[in-house]
Amino acid sequence: MSFRLEMLQVARLAPRALGESTALVEKFLRSQLMEEGAFRNRDGKADLYYTVFGVEGLLALQAELPRERIAVWLAKLGDGEGLDFVHLCCLARCWSALGGDGFSETQRQRMAERIEEYRTPGGGFHAAKGRSVGSCYGCLLGAAAYEDLQLPLPRAEEVKACMDALLAPDGGWTNEPGIALAIAPATAAAMALYRRQRWEVPATCIEWLRGCCLPAGGFVAFPQAPIPDLLSTAVSLHGLVGAEADISRIKEPCLDFVDSLWNAEGGFHGNWTDDTLDCEYTYYGLLALGHLVL
Repeated sequence: MSFRLEMLQVARLAPRALGESTALVEKFLRSQLMEEGAFRNRDGKADLYYTVFGVEGLLALQAELPRERIAVWLAKLGDGEGLDFVHLCCLARCWSALGGDGFSETQRQRMAERIEEYRTPGGGFHAAKGRSVGSCYGCLLGAAAYEDLQLPLPRAEEVKACMDALLAPDGGWTNEPGIALAIAPATAAAMALYRRQRWEVPATCIEWLRGCCLPAGGFVAFPQAPIPDLLSTAVSLHGLVGAEADISRIKEPCLDFVDSLWNAEGGFHGNWTDDTLDCEYTYYGLLALGHLVL
């Protein structure tokens, strides 16, 4: 099961918590779908990144998906020429979510070649070209993209070496080399990647990630962060559950936290200071709820 399908399987459990409000979430996600077949970003423009979350959100709700309209828009992007690394990976993810229809073997191979352009000399991936060392986020996206393209990850041992070097002394993972501060999203990403590649997950990162959960509920991005956020909460829960860690004691407070970010329009806010609703955080809301109702 791929990274994408692992998360989707969990997010599909969210309606157990949402109940009748599930219809509101579906309505909100559909409101973000533009006529041309893309989902809108926070500025109201067609955006490949947000299209990933719009598509996955509707799939999680097992709602009818306008696949043909979305596929027509994706087809205009070809094999990703001109896209940056993140959006290349998003293109692969969208086609994977649609079942791969309309995406030829030649396009897959060309996409992989483009993704390889973001390899660093050490063998990891970085979202910016020309970096000497890869990032945690880059390695996760690169590995996930290969899964979405249904291709094996080349030089996987070099990716592991890059990731090993990003493990911070306190037990969590930092996203960028040279930065000692570990963060929850990077740590959760690393745990997911190690598990998918069948690499041993260090026990220290599990306890470090637990420490990012506040007594009142929700995970902070790093222990000194002022408030919890939905991204950190969703991916941290995913990382801990994937590592078979016990989250029973934090379920209720985390449910309260996620509920505090719910909006009656059908979407979720990213944190208590965020006034905007979008597909991305709404999907993370579904992912978090899925883990909390297990």
